[in-house]
Amino acid sequence: MQEDPSSVPEGETPRSLLMYAFDTNVDGCKPGDKVTMTGIFRATRLRVNPRQRAVHALFKTYLDVVHVDRGDGGTRAFTAAPPAPRPEAGSEPTPADATQPPFGDVAGANITREEAAAKERSFRAMASDPDHVAMMVRSVAPKVIDMDGVKKGLLCQLFGGVSKCTGGPGGKGGIRGDINVLVVGDPSVSKSQLLAFVHHVAPRGIYTSGKGSSAVGLTAYVTKDPETNEMVLESGALVLSDQGICCIDEFDKMSDGARAMLHEVMEQQTVSVAKAGLVSQLNARTSILACANPKGSRYLPELSLSENINLPPTLLSRFDLLYLVLDARSEARDRALGRHLVSLFQRELPDSARPPYTVQELREFIAFARARITPRFTDGAAAALVARYKQLRRQGRTAQVVVATPRQLEALIRLSEAWARMHLREEVVEGDVTAAYNLWYDAISVSAADESGRLDIDTLTTGASAAQQRFLQELPALLRGTLAEMFQQKPSCSVNELLEAYNAGLAAQDQQAQQQAQQQQQGADGGGGGAAAARRRRVTVKQLLAALYQLTDACSVRGMVVTARRAGAGGGGDE
Repeated sequence: MQEDPSSVPEGETPRSLLMYAFDTNVDGCKPGDKVTMTGIFRATRLRVNPRQRAVHALFKTYLDVVHVDRGDGGTRAFTAAPPAPRPEAGSEPTPADATQPPFGDVAGANITREEAAAKERSFRAMASDPDHVAMMVRSVAPKVIDMDGVKKGLLCQLFGGVSKCTGGPGGKGGIRGDINVLVVGDPSVSKSQLLAFVHHVAPRGIYTSGKGSSAVGLTAYVTKDPETNEMVLESGALVLSDQGICCIDEFDKMSDGARAMLHEVMEQQTVSVAKAGLVSQLNARTSILACANPKGSRYLPELSLSENINLPPTLLSRFDLLYLVLDARSEARDRALGRHLVSLFQRELPDSARPPYTVQELREFIAFARARITPRFTDGAAAALVARYKQLRRQGRTAQVVVATPRQLEALIRLSEAWARMHLREEVVEGDVTAAYNLWYDAISVSAADESGRLDIDTLTTGASAAQQRFLQELPALLRGTLAEMFQQKPSCSVNELLEAYNAGLAAQDQQAQQQAQQQQQGADGGGGGAAAARRRRVTVKQLLAALYQLTDACSVRGMVVTARRAGAGGGGDE
């Protein structure tokens, strides 16, 4: 057991203590739980050699566990309720409430049946309130204002969806029910405060930083047991947060090795380890909440999301909700934010900073919903969800972009189930589907929008929108004319000179396009308008080099120098 870091004195590191549990205390807690142990502090002698009677001068100390208290309202709040046992033949059937713990396997420690029934009645009364969702949103990080959309997404992540097992025995081939959320934004927009609040509310979870996390620290590492000298596996952050939430701050600053380990965890929810002769597969059924800052500490709208935060598109596509939080320059918002921050340091907190529900009430309500509520789709809700998905696909075919994939459909299913759990409903109704769709669309329409403001999932799955991909296909033909003009003056040029000449030509095209737009204000925008927009697009050095390598008949590239290729010259030397 390791000491709680919040109670460690200044300048000291958390201490660890070896404990032994017997009889009913075995498996009384799991790695990652916050517990209070009661036991007998014992000391035993250690022999210098097992074959000799000589002992060390120092004794080995350990704690003989007598009682395990899982403490503050349920560190196992994210485990499902066990199924009710079948009644024996000739006995009367037992009610389901009598066979299950108060909140599934939530720490019903030291709680009577009457207290559990009273808590359930209070939870039902909370869910029946018409302003239930608004009150829960105000209870999430009450010191943060003007981020209701992000708070709703974090609430859905805390409640989570329902996991489905579609494979054979062993739970293989299932569909995850955990929701992954990524929050990207400028500095000082309260991302870390939201992250810390979710970690505080979630009864089970791990908080880590991307800069200080390695691949083995996130998954598992192999160490040698000091007593038996055998190689054993030690769990990392993702395995310790099983059935909980793993909060990762500074997600964009993770190393490539640590980032590669997340692909398996975010989709298959397992961690495969093959080290030092140990081959195993560990469960990592966790939701991931990550926060990232853009490169250069400022989000650039002309770049895609993957280019702004330097994350691979294959990892971005595994997040169900992606929130883009920017520092908007508004006088009214700045005034309201300034008054709110100053009021937090006054003697009496304002009403806006007083949450309707306390952290303990919120934690217990989420624990009860996850353990006892397993919503199922009604026929009307299923038809409404299919209609929404077909509408998104139809919009994509019309605009020649990808608006939704089956991965987005699964995200909508999980969000609908989480919204039904928030209201303690056993069935997902059409209203839950509508609310989940609006929540998903409000988040994704900002983070996955192309230059024209339309939704394009290609910006997440490939890192470039459909318009950018069409432009990159046309770029070699556009560069051919610029190279011909430059080679008339000199036989070679640098890549930077070519880039400056190309951008200068684009500036002239922009002026001509503006003049034509003023003359044809009433003309319809067809396919030619899209092509004109592609010709006026600026390029980077990397995109320029990729296009030059395709012009092998006109030029050769060595390093950062572009040389004209003479007619009849072979390409073997350049190769």
